[in-house]
Amino acid sequence: MGREGLSADHKNFGAEINDMIRERRINILDCPIDNLSRKETVALIEDMIRQRLSCQHVVINVDKLLKVRRDRKLHDIISQCDIINADGMPIVWVSRWLGQPLPERVAGIDLMHDLVSLSAQKNYRIFFLGARQDVVQAVVGKYRMLYPDINIVGFRNGYWPESEEEDVVNEIRAAAPDILFVAMSSPKKEMFLNRYRQKLRVPFVMGVGGSFDVVAGYTQRAPLWMQRRGLEWLFRLMQEPKRMWRRYLIGNTQFVFIVAREMFGPKARRNSPQHQ
Repeated sequence: MGREGLSADHKNFGAEINDMIRERRINILDCPIDNLSRKETVALIEDMIRQRLSCQHVVINVDKLLKVRRDRKLHDIISQCDIINADGMPIVWVSRWLGQPLPERVAGIDLMHDLVSLSAQKNYRIFFLGARQDVVQAVVGKYRMLYPDINIVGFRNGYWPESEEEDVVNEIRAAAPDILFVAMSSPKKEMFLNRYRQKLRVPFVMGVGGSFDVVAGYTQRAPLWMQRRGLEWLFRLMQEPKRMWRRYLIGNTQFVFIVAREMFGPKARRNSPQHQ
């Protein structure tokens, strides 16, 4: 694919897409989320890549929603993202309880698999950034085995001194990928992509958290029945209790209190039919 500048038609097309997404953007517990299915999300991303638009994607789960509520800078960065999906059944359930139902959960790892498969079909150029070097190498090896014709133009680990950050950005830009997957923790990856999005000049960038570890086989994903019941957090807690107990036990408790206050607190009572 060429790297020409955007034509006026392309810019207008991009504005139309952004307007369409913004019209479907809702607010769940002070966090913006797009009312999109997984299929709709993939179609939008494909349109943006084909039209050489700049798109930053982010997913929201319980942990990130709590971070967004505490960190105004992160809230502003996520609000500026072009596509915001709900990655977590609790977010979907809350959207329904609050009368703004999301169609389904769009898990980041599932979306990454969809886009890798699409890239193999369309010859999109992919760059993998993040995790340990052995992990990202395993990810590249796994996808090359699954898709022999996949066009992976670069990969590197997610650890570098601050003095080398510009070099990392230049390496990615020189590789000219169509898709950049970034496997780093939050809010580090959101800050990095926001800081360098324009300089990277990648049509589609996506933070994928711990997805590389799953693809590489270093961690397991919860069984489907646990995913559907919103219990992936419990499965991960059982795998990494020392690292994850605070995030899930304390964080989930905070989330429950926030939801209860939203549903049954003074604001909810004021908005109830009998008070209108």
